[in-house]
Amino acid sequence: MMRKTVGILGLGVFGMTIAKQLSDYDCDIIAVDRDEINVNRIESLVTKAVIADVTDEDVLKEIGIGDCDTVVVATGSSLEASILAVMHCSRLGVPEIIAKAKSRTTTEILTKMGAQRVVNPEKETGIRLVKNILHHKLAEVISLDGNISLVEFYPPKSWVGKQLRDLDLRKDYDLNLIGYREGKDESLNTKVFADFLIREDVILVAIIGTDSLDKATFLED
Repeated sequence: MMRKTVGILGLGVFGMTIAKQLSDYDCDIIAVDRDEINVNRIESLVTKAVIADVTDEDVLKEIGIGDCDTVVVATGSSLEASILAVMHCSRLGVPEIIAKAKSRTTTEILTKMGAQRVVNPEKETGIRLVKNILHHKLAEVISLDGNISLVEFYPPKSWVGKQLRDLDLRKDYDLNLIGYREGKDESLNTKVFADFLIREDVILVAIIGTDSLDKATFLED
């Protein structure tokens, strides 16, 4: 796999978290913030840490943002800064621009400016928390779009001890099982066949319609 270069513009809580998580993977990271303290905090974990104004297109070009495969615009506190940063990245030819937003209006504006994806970390975290509260069997839920979610969950008691062929997951639950984990931090095993025996301690990973997830009573078993 080709080594990716990722730019992170803004090192608040969101940007800093992204930078730290990416540092565990094989990619080059350019982290930018106008606050020297924030830059110093992340310097040892990234390829390049720069004290700069993310609204200055010439500076972004000079430090190599135009060479990034993906740029995350994490300057959510200032709409003007986010708009300018997204616009500059688009002009510099960045293939994938991901921006942070706090409202629907901001999302629409940043999309028009060139962002391919706009995220609302607070909203998405809140939605995930609510679903975890309502469905205690859930280990993780990630919304892939408005209609589909990726879920990781412990199997209901009624499934334990049965083989996959004994359960019509697609018909009865709108579930498309793609794999399982032996534990929460274990790697995903995608080799699931009809004779796969469902155990109480495994974590199942599946795709499910968002509407079906909201009504998923099997997650309360």
